[in-house]
Amino acid sequence: MVLVFIDVAEGHVKKASFEVLTYGAKLAEQLSTTAEGIVLGSVTEDLSALGKYGVKKIYQVNNETLDHFDSQVYTNVIAQVAQATGARVIVFSNNVDGKAVAPRVSARLKAGLVSGAVGLPDTSNGFVVKKNVFSGKAFANISLTTEIKIISLSPNAYKIEETVGSAEVVPFNANVPSSKTKVTAVNKVSGEVPLTEAEIVVSAGRGMKGPENWGIVEDLAHALHAALACSRPVADAHWRPHNEHVGQTGIAIAPNLYIAIGISGAIQHLAGVNRSKVIVVINKDPEAPFFKAADYGIVGDAFEVVPKLTEAIKKIRGAA
Repeated sequence: MVLVFIDVAEGHVKKASFEVLTYGAKLAEQLSTTAEGIVLGSVTEDLSALGKYGVKKIYQVNNETLDHFDSQVYTNVIAQVAQATGARVIVFSNNVDGKAVAPRVSARLKAGLVSGAVGLPDTSNGFVVKKNVFSGKAFANISLTTEIKIISLSPNAYKIEETVGSAEVVPFNANVPSSKTKVTAVNKVSGEVPLTEAEIVVSAGRGMKGPENWGIVEDLAHALHAALACSRPVADAHWRPHNEHVGQTGIAIAPNLYIAIGISGAIQHLAGVNRSKVIVVINKDPEAPFFKAADYGIVGDAFEVVPKLTEAIKKIRGAA
């Protein structure tokens, strides 16, 4: 059986979970077995509706302790469910929660782990999983030989597919240990679209010359219903909040579309965004390194190009 961890935040299922559910269902089909899900804590949504992503059964451990993420507590409970159900493959999203829990579950169950997988395993001769290495510059094929195998899937690496189906939601009575940490405050980042789940991201760098010019970037993001991001120098200069910093030392993202405005494209920045499906670069310097990684490039002054691009998008969307 393939067990899929369904990641939840404030009672809502995260977009990354839809990807791993689809992935887990396809993997189960490949292995001639079934895919089942596990969700921890209270959920406001209809869990049975997740059956449209291919899972037949979902185990829910509904305990108020699990409403606040604690990697050690989650590890303990997930291991209990995996052992009780006889799961042979466990799938996580390689997001913040998955990165914290998957290695711990791996150690607990003595299971081989591949983090950051980008496709289904090759099971023609063993169990070989493909993943990104060297900040996305190369791929590695990792062979898992343990009885229990764990995969954490890179966000936006697998297409979400919906079918017709409903999942059976089964309460699971796990022994939930007390958390060793205490949540004293929660500071929420506000925004139209969560950066880690955004399909479109509009980002800008020092080429904007100052925070007072960020209005044209925000206008473009609003027109595209996109999330806002920035390069590290911008965050360090306090032009934008650090939670918008994308790159190797910030948040790693993989949207369908990444628009970089006035960003030169240093290797540290590229390492955090190079898994984007399509990269568009706007820069007045034709020698900017970012153009080498771009799918589309516009050589021009951002203060002229961006407002015209925003206007064109608004016209197209208005006519649609």
